[in-house]
Amino acid sequence: MSPEEREALVQKYLGTTVKIAIDRPKGFVHRKGDKTLVYPINYGYIPGVLGGDGEELDVYLLGVDEPVGEYTCRIAGIVYRRNDVEDKLIGVAEGKNFTVEEMTAAVHFQEKYYDSYVVTE
Repeated sequence: MSPEEREALVQKYLGTTVKIAIDRPKGFVHRKGDKTLVYPINYGYIPGVLGGDGEELDVYLLGVDEPVGEYTCRIAGIVYRRNDVEDKLIGVAEGKNFTVEEMTAAVHFQEKYYDSYVVTE
């Protein structure tokens, strides 16, 4: 997938409502090699939609304080990664709003490993 195709893919979801599957709920412990990452927020994907890495398009979910298995949310932000093959979406619970700074802080637990930035609606 070209960078232009990646950008077009994530941009088309901005401002839309989607149902996401959560495969790493809040509190999930991900171990890879000598690193351990605990998810402070729910993290999942849009089933059937492939992202830049050939896997389903990932979504961070903000505004839901308990672990969930699936959720319908509004896509309010995009995490663009300059040094990776995929970008991520940021979904928010109904009635919730977050600033770019709040979104950036919420996804920093994972995005600190990438050269990324957040844009909103």
